[in-house]
Amino acid sequence: MDLSKAKEMTGKIQAMSGKRKIISAGIIALCIILVIVYAATRKKPEPPRPHIPVTAARAVKKDMPVELKEIGTIEGYRSVPLYAQVTGQLVKIHFKEGQDVRKGQPLFTIDPNQYQEKVRQSEAKLAQDTAQMKFSRDEAKRYKFLYEKGAVSLSDYENKQSIADAQGAIVLADRASLQDARLSLAHCFISAPFDGRMGAYAVFEGRMIKDVDTQLATINQIAPVNAAFSMPEKDLPAIRKYSAQGKLKASAVIPGYTGAPPEGELTFIDNTVNTQTGMILLKATFPNTDKFLWPGQFVNVVLTLTTEKDVVVVPDRAIQLSQTGKYTFVVKSDNTVEYRVVTTDRTVGGLTVVTKGVSAGEMVVTDGHFKLKDGFPVAIRDSLTSGQGGSAVSPQQKPDGARTGTPAKPAGTSTGTQAQPKTEDPAGNKK
Repeated sequence: MDLSKAKEMTGKIQAMSGKRKIISAGIIALCIILVIVYAATRKKPEPPRPHIPVTAARAVKKDMPVELKEIGTIEGYRSVPLYAQVTGQLVKIHFKEGQDVRKGQPLFTIDPNQYQEKVRQSEAKLAQDTAQMKFSRDEAKRYKFLYEKGAVSLSDYENKQSIADAQGAIVLADRASLQDARLSLAHCFISAPFDGRMGAYAVFEGRMIKDVDTQLATINQIAPVNAAFSMPEKDLPAIRKYSAQGKLKASAVIPGYTGAPPEGELTFIDNTVNTQTGMILLKATFPNTDKFLWPGQFVNVVLTLTTEKDVVVVPDRAIQLSQTGKYTFVVKSDNTVEYRVVTTDRTVGGLTVVTKGVSAGEMVVTDGHFKLKDGFPVAIRDSLTSGQGGSAVSPQQKPDGARTGTPAKPAGTSTGTQAQPKTEDPAGNKK
């Protein structure tokens, strides 16, 4: 009996050992699977991010002008169409088209012969009537003497005196007629009313001038010249405020011209705002001694109101535009960039005034923005032009106000390849 129980107990122990073996094997297999999954899904450590080449410049404080800009038209300081004032044949033109002339220089001659004869006739008539007037006055004096002696009646004396007075009036009329004849003769010789430049011929030699309102040519005074332009009425208070303190400077910028623009002064503010356009007409006068500006020419008129002292400025290429507004990248001391939202005021001469977001002395990226995000490391180069990598410079080594780099294609583009659209803004936020 004891033997059978022992065998039964031995069988149970063997059965339990088999189950434990199976459980142990399962646990081991599960551990192996977990190790494999962990090894497969474990992220490898990221390699260090390469430094992105950029160009940069330092924000500085500078005096910046406050300017207004509008498109204007150059006008001659004086522009006068020349008309014939007498009729007759145009016998001589004394200038060439486009010639500079001086005041009083002969321009046109209309046949003067008939007007010279009228002058002679008027002179002869005046001489005849003057002699008759002298005789009539002498006759009136004699009759006055005889009347005082009682030799003639009062009516005879008064008759002679009235004849003398009438003859005097005739002489006055003859003098006026002679003056008119001389004036008509002078109108045959047309001269320049001021120094200027002649335009194209409106008539040619040999033409019969039949109407006294026939235009012959136009003369323009082009030294000095005016630039006429219009400003919105909202700018009028500022213009009047600063013009009351002194003459406002103006410059005429010609599109495509890289030299220094001509400079002048604001000389005219119209007395009425155009009610239909809300604009007011202004004129600036330029000496134009070199005759660089030309009547009818379109220019960009820049009116300088005042100068703002010690404002923070950066190169205009440092300011970029995103869906959230204007931003720039500031290079920190560890050669990483920080994304900054900025507020700007105006751009003058390639420099943008920054009112918020950047302080004087900070380094800002001027080229290479499109590869950057907040926190990216950068290497400041002298140029991003192909084949001219330049040497890396730390922000501390960069001179104040230095502006490096030349205009380059946006990063991420190349010849024949279109840049892929960005899916995140420079701050790393998805759009």
